[in-house]
Amino acid sequence: MQNGKDGLKEALDKKAAYGPDIDLDHYELGSFEPHEIDDLEKADEATRAIMDDIGVVSNEEGRDGTIMFIDNAMSHCNNKAEEGVEVMSTKEALAKYDWVKDYYWNAVKPDKDKYTAKTCLEDGDGYFIYVKPGYKVKNPVQTCMMIDSKKSIQTLHNIVIVDKDASLEIITGCATGNHVNDALHVGVSEIYVKEGGSVVFSMIHNWGTQTAVRPRTACIVEKGGRYVNNYVLLKPVGTLQSYPACYLNGEGATCKMNTICIANEGSDVDMGGSVILNAPNTSAEIISRNIVHGGKIKARGRLEGHAPGVKAHLECRSIMLSDGGSTDAIPELESTVADVEMTHEAAVGKIARDQIEYLMSRGLSEDDAVSMIVRGFLVGGINGLPDHLRSEIDAAVTKANVGN
Repeated sequence: MQNGKDGLKEALDKKAAYGPDIDLDHYELGSFEPHEIDDLEKADEATRAIMDDIGVVSNEEGRDGTIMFIDNAMSHCNNKAEEGVEVMSTKEALAKYDWVKDYYWNAVKPDKDKYTAKTCLEDGDGYFIYVKPGYKVKNPVQTCMMIDSKKSIQTLHNIVIVDKDASLEIITGCATGNHVNDALHVGVSEIYVKEGGSVVFSMIHNWGTQTAVRPRTACIVEKGGRYVNNYVLLKPVGTLQSYPACYLNGEGATCKMNTICIANEGSDVDMGGSVILNAPNTSAEIISRNIVHGGKIKARGRLEGHAPGVKAHLECRSIMLSDGGSTDAIPELESTVADVEMTHEAAVGKIARDQIEYLMSRGLSEDDAVSMIVRGFLVGGINGLPDHLRSEIDAAVTKANVGN
């Protein structure tokens, strides 16, 4: 154990493979003292406004569960589907069930980089969601991760397990408080989809303009399982680097990763994902839709085919809305067997003037015309995106004033 801790301390100097390096010593560890909120509707007005911006419903209507962390402590936990779902903190789950340790630092290795090492050394808490075999969760379970302390680091470790033939949709909203700008968020999420199970994991982020964000997500999918990863970033951020990995380890398993991003002025975004297709007849799709509005974005995608019958596609499209920003598409394909079908395409362009003029001829202002085209571009061609997430994107694009 001591040797393991020594190795993790060495990993505190291990830079991530992508994205600007962050000095961990710049931040103080966020509070572990819980700021309990029994009723989210009774939270202060500013907190409720933030939740609304990231898809977290304060009255919990249309949600089968809610768990909220402020800094590094759980503030709220509610479960409306107790017959089929367990929702609690990760530490509570480890204490309650001995078998949870088999899923702890399994999909994500603690020495992956300085951010995972920091989370492990600080014994970061997080949310735990378990769906029992055969149970179909009717409504989404929502989680909220909020940073409420200046110059603090949030180190959370989440575990999601969806058992055989069960299904779950998660909506995760992450944000900083209005008075918080300079902060660091690290969220480690390990997701396990058992045989025939299904998980839709949607993240909506809203950070301060100096906030550094380093999520670390990995999913392991068994035979016939399905995993969908939706990542939405439409507001300014200091620096964000996200590169989730999905391992399709069972025959017929599928994965779809969708990234929707507006790179606003001052934002440095490096995001994408990888799918490793290890079993026969597995399939994957990685789709990235980006608007460059004065910021910088690197859009990455990697597909690896290691079994016969693999089918996978990677697509990255960006629109340059204004000068001064930059976009870089980095698609990668790797195969170690002959019987695979893997493709990729990438495109960078601008909004066509004739499209704007056509919409203006139908009575829209130029700003409204641009906003409509942007909304259509961001969600167009992305199949299976939940309706409520499309609504969130539509509202966020309107608030972002991209037409200007």
